[in-house]
Amino acid sequence: MEKRELLYEGKAKKVYATDDGGLLVVSYKDDATALNGLKRGSIAGKGVINNKMTNLLMARLEQQGIPTHFVKQLSDRDTLVKKVAIVPLEVIVRNISAGSFAKRYGVEEGIVFAAPTLEFSYKNDALGDPLLNDSHALALGLATEEEIAAIRRYALAVNELLKEFWLECGVTLVDFKLEFGRLPGGAIVLADEISPDTCRLWDSKTHEKLDKDRFRRDLGGTEEAYEEVMRRLCEHI
Repeated sequence: MEKRELLYEGKAKKVYATDDGGLLVVSYKDDATALNGLKRGSIAGKGVINNKMTNLLMARLEQQGIPTHFVKQLSDRDTLVKKVAIVPLEVIVRNISAGSFAKRYGVEEGIVFAAPTLEFSYKNDALGDPLLNDSHALALGLATEEEIAAIRRYALAVNELLKEFWLECGVTLVDFKLEFGRLPGGAIVLADEISPDTCRLWDSKTHEKLDKDRFRRDLGGTEEAYEEVMRRLCEHI
């Protein structure tokens, strides 16, 4: 399946049309942004790692009953996916306090929650992706009650499946962001990516950060962290 017209270029990926109107090619870049785009740079090899990791994890989730847009990997950076209309909700699932949650509520990082928390934010860069609740999403016409219920159900199921898998790899899933899309028939499926760009991943023993926080916080060793997570995943997938 060949790439045709460039339809969209985002912070981390490009999306291309194909000869099949129901399929797209997603191409992963090494570009990196943080702090709502205020910090920009690149992480060498990130696109290759994020592409492969996303595909391996989505295939695993499909086997566990989570519908996704994944079709097949085409190359190191390119993947064929089903065309979906992205629901403009970013879904954040948190197992441990970190990042913006810790800052927003004035708590330290590392507090393990009794149950996972789930947040929605409005996927809108110009507004800074503000937090919203179910009522806001309904009022803005972003999703229906049924879609929100499905998204919530899938997100929490993904959390349980990924938490267990990453633990096998010696990695703690702190929190992560998901996006969902609508197929032409209206069905909700998991879309976007699952990678160290979108997940906070800590070494289970040392709590060393193995994700994009190394870039956000100028900790160094970002490429090595991505490579280490990929190595552990490949050993256990």
